[in-house]
Amino acid sequence: MAKLDLRVRLLGRVLKRFSVAGKSEARIRAEQKLSVRHNPVTDFMLGGLAAGVDVINDTAAGSGVRIPVRIYRPAQTAESLPLVVFMHGGGWTFGTLNVYDGIASTIARDARAVVVSLAYRLAPAHPWPAAVEDCYAAMLEVSERAAEWAADARRLAVVGDSAGGNLAAVLTLLARDRSGPALSFQGLVYPATDLTMGSASIEENANAPMLTKQDMLRYRSLYAPQAEDYTNPCASPLLAPDHSRLPPALIQVAEHDPLRDDGLRYADALRAAGVPVRVTTYVGMPHGYLGFPRVFRSAPQALAELAAELHRHLAPENVLHPRPEGA
Repeated sequence: MAKLDLRVRLLGRVLKRFSVAGKSEARIRAEQKLSVRHNPVTDFMLGGLAAGVDVINDTAAGSGVRIPVRIYRPAQTAESLPLVVFMHGGGWTFGTLNVYDGIASTIARDARAVVVSLAYRLAPAHPWPAAVEDCYAAMLEVSERAAEWAADARRLAVVGDSAGGNLAAVLTLLARDRSGPALSFQGLVYPATDLTMGSASIEENANAPMLTKQDMLRYRSLYAPQAEDYTNPCASPLLAPDHSRLPPALIQVAEHDPLRDDGLRYADALRAAGVPVRVTTYVGMPHGYLGFPRVFRSAPQALAELAAELHRHLAPENVLHPRPEGA
């Protein structure tokens, strides 16, 4: 594997103090209440809001509740744009709309799309399948309300990173099996796809910066406390019995990531089912690199690739007049 550069190693050391491994539920619940606000330091680290994007705060249906959502739309354009539903990472336990402003707004600007970021309910107060059902219910409402934001629900995609990538993959299964909404694309960034932790990279990168095997075990225990749920396809989309008739995918993975093979194995499963897949392994990168565009050298390239794939797959000529299968 490529050597980790100095920036990766230094940030990994700094963030090690925030590791979830060994933290009590009481401490985790207390940390969830902490607010990450925009300021010069956090905006430098996390990217901040992209220029030229309008932002609206709203709510959408969750599973029996209303959840906060944030809508990003390129400014000064009246044209109907494609719609992207975005799920943040954070081990189903952390992550906020503010923390992901940089990623979501950059996708909106560069993919020329309306992006709706979902603040689904978090574990441990709301274990699996609360996040899944929140995101599915919100996706349904968002697609129905697309015209409010001059978006075209016929050009609909899901995107997520890490735990959000897990949720995005699960939504494609639910949309297929629950008869909608129709999805044109899925963007999965270092997704968790197998809660049984059957990927060889988990041991290979057990002590990697940003995410360790012990972190993964703790996140899993918080999100899915019942071991019998690990094999449910709505928790582990890799283990679904059928991956056919799912939307084309971009899967981005990081070389120094315990979850690397979760993404690669999921790509293999999709290909075997006839789903078009593009896979990119970002060499020398750890888990979570996309969230630090001014620190990790591959983050801008990965975001640009994601935006370009969204723009291509959600173009009117590709969605409203799809190419023949196999073309």
